[in-house]
Amino acid sequence: MDKILNLLFLGAALAGVALVYYSMMSIELFMLLLLLLAGGVALLDRLVLRAKRAAEKEPLWVEYSKSFFPVILVVFLLRSFLVEPFQIPSGSMMPTLQVGDFILVNKFTFGIRLPVLNQKIIDVNTPQRGDVMVFRYPENPSVNYIKRVVAVPGDVLEYRDKQLTINGVLQQQQHDSAYNYVRGDSTFVHTERSAETLNGHVHDILVNPDLPLVNVGSVANFPFRENCSITERLVRCTVPPGNYFMMGDNRDDSRDSRYWGFVPDKFIVGKAFAIWMNFGDLKRVGSSIN
Repeated sequence: MDKILNLLFLGAALAGVALVYYSMMSIELFMLLLLLLAGGVALLDRLVLRAKRAAEKEPLWVEYSKSFFPVILVVFLLRSFLVEPFQIPSGSMMPTLQVGDFILVNKFTFGIRLPVLNQKIIDVNTPQRGDVMVFRYPENPSVNYIKRVVAVPGDVLEYRDKQLTINGVLQQQQHDSAYNYVRGDSTFVHTERSAETLNGHVHDILVNPDLPLVNVGSVANFPFRENCSITERLVRCTVPPGNYFMMGDNRDDSRDSRYWGFVPDKFIVGKAFAIWMNFGDLKRVGSSIN
């Protein structure tokens, strides 16, 4: 019987890993299920199995469950309420974030949320213009995205001539230098690097003067689409209540709110604040995210 239970326990763990690997469930949900499984076994052993076992050796499936439970609990609480690590997979936030950066995200800056459900239960702060934020991708909430908040609820945003205007106030840009890089598909890209001041927050952006503001043919019919007027020469949107307008710092190589719309508050994950590792460039380790 113990051998069968050992095999079942191992099989359940392997099945969970496989589900996560193939993106059929989030890591957070997988950890919750694993926590419940390990905790349930530990509780069952304490209330029932231990007395029946007498002097017999503790089965492996019970031993592993009791050993892993506190570790899983600590990791789950840390990831759910304090800090969660993410990896940057694309260049849409260059030069602020590079492909291969491993970042840390503060989970409580924008409110305490229930794990898995992502339902806010305690208000703390609200996102501000200039914050670098991780959120659930509106077109596929199982995927996490990272962009910069450029407009908050009630703002009227205009993006014209590669410059932002928020509520009628032009957000200043100071040209720095040319910035060239090679994309993952080996395409050489020439851009111009500038320092943008967004609501008093200074950060670097990349702009390709030869490209339009947006590829209009790729703009989706997103919720509150009627709040926006989008052409190749002008993007103008009024941000609805409880939503945010996001843009990548690599303005002409970023699929962001210009294409898929606003990010609702319920999709917020947290605020990115530091780079904890980049195996290709160790100098970036420990850098703060502005």
